[in-house]
Amino acid sequence: MMKTYSEQIKIVVGDITTLHTDAIVNAANRSLLGGGGVDGAIHRAAGKGLLQECMTLGGCETGQCKMTDAYNLPCKKVIHAVGPVWHGGHQGEDKLLASCYDCAMKIAEENHLSSIAFSCISTGVYGYPKTEAAQIALQTIMSHIRNGYEGEVVICCFCEEDVKYYKDLL
Repeated sequence: MMKTYSEQIKIVVGDITTLHTDAIVNAANRSLLGGGGVDGAIHRAAGKGLLQECMTLGGCETGQCKMTDAYNLPCKKVIHAVGPVWHGGHQGEDKLLASCYDCAMKIAEENHLSSIAFSCISTGVYGYPKTEAAQIALQTIMSHIRNGYEGEVVICCFCEEDVKYYKDLL
């Protein structure tokens, strides 16, 4: 029997720092040293060990990811994805955002992670339009599922309003 995407992709509203998945994906900045929003919440919940490890990584380029331990978080790993700042959509933001999701999924596959939870990368202070961001996220994640990723994917939205962008596409 063939699985549907809705069996493998869960859309939830909640606090990503409380999820018991193998990995959570942090919407990080290029320094990887914490910031506001989801990034700050993850750093606060993980404790100082996360900051100390991130200080050894030398930052991360936009569109790329790096993985760390999770420290005081209930997940096993944190994948830090640096999303693009929205500048109107004419500076390759779509490719950079897709690269974040692709990179995180590749890390999950390479490290045999059976569950991964994404925050809504770049849709907060970075200003990426939520409809377009949801399309890019789901297209990229579904591509990995079609190509053999069998784990659970959670998209953790900050509020109920954000859920509709994803559910409408599923």
